[in-house]
Amino acid sequence: MKKLLSTVLISLALGACTSYENTAAITADASLTTPSSNSPKNIIMVVGDGMGPAYTTAYRYFNDNPETKIIEETVFDRHLVGMASTYPARVSGYVTDSAAAATALATGVKSYNGAIGVDVDKNPVETVLEWAKKQGKKTGVVVTSQINHATPASYLAHNESRRNYNAIADSYIDDGIKADLYFGGGWQYYIRDDRNIVDEFKSAGFHYLDDFQGLSKLPANTPVLGLFGDVALPWALDDTDKLRLLTMTKAATKQLENSNGYFLLVEASQVDWAGHSNDIASAMAEMTDLAKTMLYLEQYVKNNPDTLVVLTADHSTGGFTIAANGKYEWNPEVLRTMQQSPQAIAKQLAKKDISISTASELLNFEVTQAEVDSLTQAKSNASKSLVKFNDLEKAQQQKQTKPNVDTIIYLAVKKLIDQRTNSGWTSGGHTAIDVPVFAFGKRSEMFHGKIDNTDIAKKIFTLLGKE
Repeated sequence: MKKLLSTVLISLALGACTSYENTAAITADASLTTPSSNSPKNIIMVVGDGMGPAYTTAYRYFNDNPETKIIEETVFDRHLVGMASTYPARVSGYVTDSAAAATALATGVKSYNGAIGVDVDKNPVETVLEWAKKQGKKTGVVVTSQINHATPASYLAHNESRRNYNAIADSYIDDGIKADLYFGGGWQYYIRDDRNIVDEFKSAGFHYLDDFQGLSKLPANTPVLGLFGDVALPWALDDTDKLRLLTMTKAATKQLENSNGYFLLVEASQVDWAGHSNDIASAMAEMTDLAKTMLYLEQYVKNNPDTLVVLTADHSTGGFTIAANGKYEWNPEVLRTMQQSPQAIAKQLAKKDISISTASELLNFEVTQAEVDSLTQAKSNASKSLVKFNDLEKAQQQKQTKPNVDTIIYLAVKKLIDQRTNSGWTSGGHTAIDVPVFAFGKRSEMFHGKIDNTDIAKKIFTLLGKE
């Protein structure tokens, strides 16, 4: 697809300059679109990707202290203000994907599934981040996916398909530098054989880092690119910093602070991925990272009352059910003790003899002989299937999917955990239910009640002075 240019870049065509300094200098005449004095100086938009209401409810019970009689309130409970519908443009029916949903949240325009910052006719639509930049605010994105994934891309780019990862990565330079800060994953897309976009950002004046330790010593008043994974970041359970969204958000708010204010997108990207995988252990770890981030932002708003925080989901994923199989119970106890993701555990079980002691050590809770037998059987079946596949002629192999022992054991580990917790799933995809909206800080009352996802962008545009 021919790269789509924003109106900002059209004005830059004669200069053809992509340096940070020149791009940042392009702002609209403040007299044309002066925000109300009652508007927040800083706007922090948080997206819990895939986080339907079952996830925030489950987190309440997961976070509960079983030693007390009460079920403790969570940060989500304190700031729930309404619900939002998530359906995409009519052409895509009632169930949205992340790209169409993020485009709605970023632009206030419904589009087709797969659309990145474009309308149903594939024309670019201005985003709240782009508009904030034009008003002289600093801008940034903090995600646990790659920074050119659907949600951040919908705020930063315009492309007909979310799958055009390299083209979207290229556009972060070619279409003008639109943010002062990028935190997430993406080495695969930004350090390629055909192009090193990291070097291009560095040439444009950006400070680059590739480990979390560098977040504590960022140079002041300098744009920053931080990439911490080849594609996405590891699961929260497996990362060197299990609260990496919190760590990145703390650094981002400090780095972006300035007299004109800022717009910051924060995405807990992998709640969605846990939902797609029907992985309740990973989901609760991702929700913990998000909850700790929201607790930090709650305190941040107390210290910086000229700040608005809005949190919602783009959609719900997995058809997650708190209690399954007709049993009136949900038991999150084992989830609280786990120190590794089921995926990481499965990879280790694939290489080791499975015993009660081995499985209990990896899961960090005591397993039964019956549970060990189920894991052993899954591994045996996977190994036999792989042997049969390898014995096939090459032409026959090409007609089948090669069995993956790690993946099959991963399914068995998740099943074990679902049975222990009594968690249920109806889908490996998205569902069309409404999602919760949370808001606090200056002008948070604007987001109360039943709204549509496009209303969130429209209200933010209004706060940024766009009629």
